[in-house]
Amino acid sequence: MHISRLKLKNWRNFKLGEIKNLPETVYILGPNASGKSNLLDAVRFLRDVSKHRGGGLQDAIERRGGVKKIRCLHARNDTEVLIEADIVDDRGLLVWKYELGFNIPPQGKREPRITKEKVTSFGKDGKATILINRPQKIDKKDELLLRETHLEQISANAKFRELVNFFSDVTYVHLVPQLLKFGDQIGGRVMDDDPFGQEFMLRIARTPPRTRDARLKRIEFALRTIVPQLEDLKFLKDEITGFPHLEIKFKHHRPQGAKQREDQFSDGTLRIMSILWLLQEGGNSPLLLEEPELSLNEEIVAQLPRIMASVKSKSRSRRQFIITTHSQALLSNSGIDPRGIVVLTPSDDGSGVRGVSGDEQNALNAGLSPAEAVLPNARKTRQFEFSL
Repeated sequence: MHISRLKLKNWRNFKLGEIKNLPETVYILGPNASGKSNLLDAVRFLRDVSKHRGGGLQDAIERRGGVKKIRCLHARNDTEVLIEADIVDDRGLLVWKYELGFNIPPQGKREPRITKEKVTSFGKDGKATILINRPQKIDKKDELLLRETHLEQISANAKFRELVNFFSDVTYVHLVPQLLKFGDQIGGRVMDDDPFGQEFMLRIARTPPRTRDARLKRIEFALRTIVPQLEDLKFLKDEITGFPHLEIKFKHHRPQGAKQREDQFSDGTLRIMSILWLLQEGGNSPLLLEEPELSLNEEIVAQLPRIMASVKSKSRSRRQFIITTHSQALLSNSGIDPRGIVVLTPSDDGSGVRGVSGDEQNALNAGLSPAEAVLPNARKTRQFEFSL
């Protein structure tokens, strides 16, 4: 399954924005401070709400600094925060629609309350069945019930548990190689869901050996196309400490070759390996990637879409991945599906959201790449005048 439509109202940069007909690979483009990370965070928010343990609506809001920090600064009369998501199956048929609105009540305790929660299921014939439509009568009698979503309650979500699992299994990663390389020396707390990849090695170690070896072989094959000297990639454990490690063997004048462990890998190598690993993990929930081009040279970045698609297809993964980027090299691939290009446009009334324009589509049809046809427009920012 994957997200085919996402609508945001009063969410951070977005006073109102909607994207439709999203495919399995989505590229989000826009200048700095246009809301690329904030758009991804709306999906992460649904993930955090879906957790019945260590999560839920109140926790998800609090983590983000409260409703006032979440609500768009351009919201005026209508201050409700709203997220809507449509979920389609592998055939592209609509199966779920989830709508969640919340706000701070004008009177009483200034705690966030649900203003809308609606779950709609769609059968094979396309017929819609509304499973939840809140507030209900019981919510109006006891407003404390509006502090929690039915999404996060096991006792209330049995009829749409598939949707709950879809949201709760969303993966977000913005790997920081230094945290992985020097985790033992740095120490510190690992954040929930490990967004910075501190426990990446443990993630690999916990995978059953047969599955782990198959995934690493696919990564090895992919890396060979950009690092010809690579001979072998394998998982091993330190004989003394038992700590997990990755080891790469390179062609060398020595008969046994030259070997490196992950603390010697380049930042770019660690980043691309983590991305290729995550693409192969099970499940149907989206993988959210922030600027995967970081730490990689442009020649490798230009090959990323092809490498990612190849690894994903060989592992039979159907995960949707949603990528933020402003990389010319990454978007130079003319095979990128235009339906998956989302452009954010800052303005005095919040950021707008659009797909590929008619002129851009004509340029793509003529053989230009998204880097040539779309990215220049996505990089445009307003010029401000300052006076002293």
